[in-house]
Amino acid sequence: MNIKIEKKITGYAVVTDTPAAPESSASTPSAAPQQAAIHQLGEPLSRPDKLVGNTYKIKTPVTDHALYITINDVIMHPGTPQEHRRPFEIFINSKNMEHFQWIVALTRVMSAVFRKGGDITFLVEELHSVFDPKGGYFKKGGKYIPSLVAEIGEVLKEHLYEIGMLQQQEKAADQQAFLAAKRQEYEQQQGAAQAQGEQGAFPAGASLCPKCSTKAVIQMDGCFTCLNCGESKCG
Repeated sequence: MNIKIEKKITGYAVVTDTPAAPESSASTPSAAPQQAAIHQLGEPLSRPDKLVGNTYKIKTPVTDHALYITINDVIMHPGTPQEHRRPFEIFINSKNMEHFQWIVALTRVMSAVFRKGGDITFLVEELHSVFDPKGGYFKKGGKYIPSLVAEIGEVLKEHLYEIGMLQQQEKAADQQAFLAAKRQEYEQQQGAAQAQGEQGAFPAGASLCPKCSTKAVIQMDGCFTCLNCGESKCG
């Protein structure tokens, strides 16, 4: 449709189908800031009605009564080739109430980590690195335990070995033969009675190994060698 303009044009404006949004005035409150997206590491595991698990009894010099550590597992992907067990919750019970408060806190935090999913093997190293300011103790076999928390880490490691989440590193056959020969030679030099340790695992004169924390280091021919892990200062 044609429209004839009779007057002088003094200005113009472009008309669109969608009207422009009105400009916000100073009195108009600003839009709420967008919340940052939360990235979940994994979906928390839900508790089934039935769990399988193991209970471990430990007796330490720092507690008057034994501790009973129960670790329950959830079975993942049951009935499939990917079926496996993973820890779901942990409980620690004892007649000794001296450590009750922090033990309950520790078990709740560990259970929360278990249920979060993902790799939980890092907990073993974290627990092992806790040292008691009063000093640690030696377990049967000569292994040094720096604290009661580290003892709980030992139990967790044993459980992870059993369900397959951690793999034990076996010594090579030649290394085992070398350590056996080294021990036999040492015992012959020292005498069987003197060489036998109080626990019967390693010689009585053995010192603590900094690598495996076991009293299994002997000195022969000017060389310090650990009869447990094979660590040697002579290479």
